[in-house]
Amino acid sequence: MARTQLYLVRHGEQDPAALNGGLSQLGREQADRLGQRLRTVPFSAIHHSPLARASQTADVVAGHLPQVPRHGCEFVADRTPVPSAGQRGLYPDRWHAWLDGVPHDERDEDATALQAAVAHFGVAGDTDRHELLITHNFVIGWFVRHMLDAPEWRWIGLNQANCAITIVQWDSDRPPTLVSFNDTGHL
Repeated sequence: MARTQLYLVRHGEQDPAALNGGLSQLGREQADRLGQRLRTVPFSAIHHSPLARASQTADVVAGHLPQVPRHGCEFVADRTPVPSAGQRGLYPDRWHAWLDGVPHDERDEDATALQAAVAHFGVAGDTDRHELLITHNFVIGWFVRHMLDAPEWRWIGLNQANCAITIVQWDSDRPPTLVSFNDTGHL
């Protein structure tokens, strides 16, 4: 039986004063603690969002995982799933106004890109693999929603702490599993 474990991590705390959207001092400390916690996991890769806060988190974590290759990855870029006009009825009315306000550059209509991310990463191959995805809250919420086979809108409200760990797993002979959610024990 082959197994894939994805470690989904929200970037460290963002510095609200940083023009580039980088990490605060606390965010760097969170990333360092995260790296210490993960240093014994046999990762094959670190995939991170191209945004500064995720890239900087990956820089710090990679210091604890020097042999693990890492790269910016569009699959884990910051995005917000929003329903198209035809799918709007799948979301409770109470969320429509908020979803209408999502900036154009963050919108992922009908979660097309997030579904592609799950399809890309969420497969069990011939051998076991562990991969680290340093990403954003809504991306992690979408993966968790998928693992639980919950309605599309249920990614809303699945809030992930900065540098918390969520683990999702695919086995070659079982349905996908949520192993842990929002683990902050290292922080």
